[in-house]
Amino acid sequence: MTPELEPRWQAQLHEAVRYFWATREKQSVAQGAKSGQRDAGLRTAVTGGKQMNGFVEIVRDFLGESGIDKPHIYCDRSVELPGWFRAEKKWDLLIVVDGCLIAAIEFKSQVGSFGNNFNNRSEEALGSAADIWAAYREGAFAPSQRPWLGYFMMLEDADASTRPVGVCETHFKVFPEFKGASYLRRYEILLTKLVRERHYDSACLLLSSASEGLNGRYREPSEELTFAGLLMSLEGRINALPRKQ
Repeated sequence: MTPELEPRWQAQLHEAVRYFWATREKQSVAQGAKSGQRDAGLRTAVTGGKQMNGFVEIVRDFLGESGIDKPHIYCDRSVELPGWFRAEKKWDLLIVVDGCLIAAIEFKSQVGSFGNNFNNRSEEALGSAADIWAAYREGAFAPSQRPWLGYFMMLEDADASTRPVGVCETHFKVFPEFKGASYLRRYEILLTKLVRERHYDSACLLLSSASEGLNGRYREPSEELTFAGLLMSLEGRINALPRKQ
């Protein structure tokens, strides 16, 4: 059975989607007014970096109601973790309690430039997971138990993201699930495999268009990659923490 969000979290998620698109629009307009032109591919909206705040705030509020005190939740500052293949990496949200790493979450989005950016997002997701698990294996977070990892993706609902995409089989055949798959379907495949292979404990994929998103509308294309599922999985990790007497 697919988990459902409580009405209050549902309302907050709609507002986060609206905020995402409204913030991107404001950033693009502001950049255009300043320079007289907009960056190609809405890059200024991407580099603005604040459009994901609404989603981060939902998780932070949810954690607070699940018993995690705010001083243990890091969103804006102190979000660096040591890596094994690199010195450090900034995550979007961390939970650190009494010197133990409890959870780390990535919040990502892709609007336009699907062909150029999908592989980059895939490599980032895989690389971040490989790096943190190698660091964990080598004792970087001791005395922490295995941390919980989450991945959130907001994808633009557009013709270019939902139509079939060809594959290149220059020397060898690609796996059949990728043939004729849109970028949306490729994200579904990617995130589902990342969770099933235990690179991440849970992942969420939201799809929203610029026009509908300004009204807070979105859809979840996969029952395995819902926002409710992400929160429930995280809550399970929180509930497993030892409680102070």
